Amino acid sequence: MLRFLTGGESHGPALSAMVEGLPSNLPVDIDAINEQLRRRQGGYGRGARQQIESDTVEILTGVRYGLTMGGPVTMLVRNRDWENWLQRMSITQVDDPAPPITQPRPGHADFPGMLKYNTDDLRPILERSSARNTTALVALGAVCRSLLNAIGIRVVSHVVMIGGVWAEFTGKPDYNELAEIAEGSPVRCAHPQAAAKMVAAIDHCMQDATRDTLGGVFEVAAIGCPPGLGSYAQWDRKLDSRLAAALMSIQAIKGVEIGMGFGVAEIPGSKVHDELFFAEGDGFTRGTNNAGGIEGGMTNGEPVVVRAAMKPLSTLPTPLASVDMKTRQPVKAHFERSDVCAVPAAAVIGEAMVALTLAEAAVEKFGGDSLQEFVRNAESYLENVKLRGWQAL
Repeated sequence: MLRFLTGGESHGPALSAMVEGLPSNLPVDIDAINEQLRRRQGGYGRGARQQIESDTVEILTGVRYGLTMGGPVTMLVRNRDWENWLQRMSITQVDDPAPPITQPRPGHADFPGMLKYNTDDLRPILERSSARNTTALVALGAVCRSLLNAIGIRVVSHVVMIGGVWAEFTGKPDYNELAEIAEGSPVRCAHPQAAAKMVAAIDHCMQDATRDTLGGVFEVAAIGCPPGLGSYAQWDRKLDSRLAAALMSIQAIKGVEIGMGFGVAEIPGSKVHDELFFAEGDGFTRGTNNAGGIEGGMTNGEPVVVRAAMKPLSTLPTPLASVDMKTRQPVKAHFERSDVCAVPAAAVIGEAMVALTLAEAAVEKFGGDSLQEFVRNAESYLENVKLRGWQAL
């Protein structure tokens, strides 16, 4: 079983991540992890925090000579801003503690968190619930990418909407091409005209007269997934439910679609379901991929395609109305340093969560205590499904 945990606070000393269940001899490339961390910090509309931090990973356990050893892999990403928060986030008692923050932000974890954890200060809630903590998830996802690459699975993403501006694509998508174009876009959008309008929308929200935030939608695709990852046998083993939960766990994500998503409710079944064909040399093929590569809780051999909707960030430069938790008087919500738009970064985090979920499903399916055994088991399974007519895309 593959499982992972993260720890740390937004302005604490560091963020930590641990993953258990990786096979031995898996290559762990620190530069590749740092590249994913760099991608998470990019995107048009990010705030001042990204100018302070330059995230790099330290590996503390589980790796020797660049290869996993079979035990838990532990990673650390230090917060450079910690030196500015030594008193406010001190781990030990201080003589002069920082004044409590009592003005919860609508849409944030502040209000329910203060009630749940019985605190008169939203600082402890803010610190752990902050999207800064997704840094650890991206580091974990980068390691899992290495495992997926060993069996031919690649995870990519692109932004399809920001602030109501949609990127429209026709025909069956080439996700590798879309991802390559998106990497050169400031908003990670593969449609140049739509990308320019997205940038303009973000610029408008940056103006002093507007001072607002924008959400959007990103799409993640996993290419090269063999059929049979996941299961229909139990609710919690269905891959689509696991992917939805993984993406919904990302801060500010309020909706997840797989394939055609909510669109399937609007049209007849004859226009929804992906017809199956067979031809010698080509094997089984589909004319469409409305199911997003998942049928009955399992991958079906088509690209796994998921979309996630991100709400506008709840830390607003022009604060919304709130109530002081101490005085119960009307106030403006607390303002913490924030981004105007973080959808491009969320797409990278989405890739990480999809990689983690698929890696977990692959370990379940193929097992193996070493990478060689894992790959050998996967190749044996692929040979079997190829004999039955399935061809890798």
